[in-house]
Formats: sequence, structure tokens, C-alpha cells
Amino acid sequence: MRRSANEAKIIMDINRRSPIAEAYRGLRTSIQFSSWKHELRVLAVTSTLAGEGKTTTISNLAVAYAQEGKKVLLIDGDLRHPSLHAMFMITNKMGLSNILANQSSYHETVRLTSIENLSIIPSGPIPPNPAELLSSGKFNELIEQLKAEYDLILIDTAPVMAVADGLVISTVCDGVILVVMAGKAKREQIVKTKEKLLHVQAHLLGVVLNNKKFHKSEANPHYYYGTQEQ
Repeated sequence: MRRSANEAKIIMDINRRSPIAEAYRGLRTSIQFSSWKHELRVLAVTSTLAGEGKTTTISNLAVAYAQEGKKVLLIDGDLRHPSLHAMFMITNKMGLSNILANQSSYHETVRLTSIENLSIIPSGPIPPNPAELLSSGKFNELIEQLKAEYDLILIDTAPVMAVADGLVISTVCDGVILVVMAGKAKREQIVKTKEKLLHVQAHLLGVVLNNKKFHKSEANPHYYYGTQEQ
């Protein structure tokens, strides 16, 4: 059976021994070592602009944690341009937007995946007021409820420079990872993104650098991970 383009992006599931899969395991380890001061139960992955690979990154990272034996929940918090449902080929008829609008419970919206230990809450129908829904106390309550059932919650967010949604989500998270695609966002845009995250007191764990071209003489650094002080 031929895999779809979206399935092929979840390299942690289809080729665990690839160098890229090893890079995601390395990212998982780096995050775990960064948590010696703070318990990291809820993580957000965001970007400066659209199309920088944040959804691919968070999907593979979620699989990496699930393969480690953790009970993982992946939430599509991008209520404007959701894509996790397509990545995992599940329905998006009901999801986060329905929960926040009091149209359903989270038990009704959680979807199991073919990957052991990994579940997903898709975005649901695109609402007219994403920022308002995410800013409501309902979202905070939801996260607290889910923490009682899952070891780790990962939230995909909208790009920071596009809308405020990602900043809102970051305030309820224990840590935020910024995905940057080499050559896409300008340096000043990335700096501005960092400033916005720090302004809302987000705990910025580090940066994942996508699509960086390396010379053959270099090792296989498929991602770069650093702290906010860098």
C-alpha cells in the first residue's frame, strides 16, 4: 500500500532507524534534560511564519514520546489553519473548537491513532473567534483536566507573527519550542517572535532549525536546539 505524503512526514513511525528519527529522539532527550528546574507536562510548538515545519516537528516529537512509553495527547491548537487531522488521517468534524464552545466534552473529541500511546484532539470546525475561545477560562480548565489523564500534552499553535493565538496558548504551557526554517523568516522576525513570547512570560525552551544545508564533512545535525539565552 502506498503511503500518502502526510504519512511520509511521520518519519518516527515509518523509519525509526533513520538519521532524522534519531534527531527527533535527540530533541526529546534535550527537552527532558532541560526540565530539571521545571516539570514539563504541557508543551507548545510554534513558529514565526507559516510553512516552517512546526506541525511535522510536533507530530514526530509526539510519536517519539509515545514510543518511549509515555501516554501522549497531541492537540491541534491552530484553529485557523489546522493540519494535524490530515497528518494522521483522522476526521476533523469535531475537536477543540467544539469543546471550547461547550458543544462537546473532550471525551467525545479525543481520537486514537494507529500509534500506541498517542491520541489526538483535532482542531474541529474553524470558529469565527479563535483568539477569544483560546483566551477563555475553558481552555485552561481543559488543560488541567487532561493533565490528570496524560503524561504529556503537546499543542500545535498558529505562527506567532500571524496572530496572537500561539501567544495565548503559550501562557498555559510549561514550555515552548520555536521551529525556524532556514532561509524563510528574516532574522528580525525571529527576534521579534522571541520578544513576543518572552513578553507573555512563556518559558522558551529552545529552537529547532529546519532545512539547514550541511556540508558532507559535518555530522548529522538535522536540528539545532538551544536555550533562550543564546
